[in-house]
Order: sequence, then structure tokens, then C-alpha cells
Amino acid sequence: MDRLKLNALIKRCRAKDRKAQKTIYEWYAPLFIAIAKRYVGDQMIAEDIMVQTFFKVFTRIKKYSGTGSFEGWMKRILINEALMYLRSNRSKIAGVALDNVQVPKSNYIEEELEHEAILRLVDLLPQGYKTIFNLYIIEGYKHREIADLLNISINTSKSQLILAKKKMKTLIKSHLYPNLNWE
Repeated sequence: MDRLKLNALIKRCRAKDRKAQKTIYEWYAPLFIAIAKRYVGDQMIAEDIMVQTFFKVFTRIKKYSGTGSFEGWMKRILINEALMYLRSNRSKIAGVALDNVQVPKSNYIEEELEHEAILRLVDLLPQGYKTIFNLYIIEGYKHREIADLLNISINTSKSQLILAKKKMKTLIKSHLYPNLNWE
């Protein structure tokens, strides 16, 4: 979506234009479902988080300053919604496995399959590792931002990432390339 069209849609959304809201929803929903699912691991919960995100986006759209990325602004709301869900449902989500990961399609089937396989392995990480891994590696957050979002220390964020990477290496070796000699 080009910047001019997006700006026009944002302006219409600020005026509560349902067609503009629907266009933005349809454009970003597949991406946002995939992101939410990476955090919570369940399709229905991810859909709930996505719907709640769009509700907040459209009710708070006047707060969007227009200076940064609109997608980035919406993603921050989405990630905060996912993290709030994780905080409030810690006991329910331990060990949830992902059945089907929805990822943006690539031009090369091999890349798509590899990407999906890696996302499936990310979902096998313990919840704390998975959250830090998603925020740092996939979303590009800095340790300071992660620490602030999760109310943890920067060192905790760093150590959880190190442990997540070690666990991912083990999972990749055992699940994707079990017959390869890694020595």
C-alpha cells in the first residue's frame, strides 16, 4: 500500500469511515494474526488479540501522530495486547503447541517451508524464551525496550535470549537436520 493511499485511509478512519477501517483491517489482518500466533500459539486466541488490537487502533487512531510508521504503531499495540494476554494467562499457556503457523508467503517454496519450520520450533521454546526471542529477533526490539515491556531487567532479557538461542540451536539440530554431523 503506498503512503498516499495509506494516509488517505488513516484520515478516513479518523472520521470513523467503516469502509476505510475494513480496508486497513483486510490489509493487515493476515500479518497481525501471524504475529499474535507467534506469541500465544493458539489460532483462536490470536484472532481475539488481533480483533482487540484493531478495536484499539480504530478507537485511538487520533493519537497516531503520522510521523512514524503506521504499521509500526499498530504492531506495538498488537504486541502489547499479546503480552497483556500472556501476563494474565501465564498458568494456562505453559507448553502450548502451535499447529499451523501462518506466515507471509515468499516467492520460493523452500524459503517458505524453512521459515515455517523455524517458526514451529520457536513455538517449542518455553514461554519466557519464546517471548524474548520474538521481541528481539523477529520484531527487532532492543533489550531496554523488552525490559520495559516485560518489567524485567536488561540482564534478564539478555540471558533469556542467550538461553533461547541455545535451545533453538538444539531444536534445529534435532528437528530439522537430525542426520547431519554437527562436529
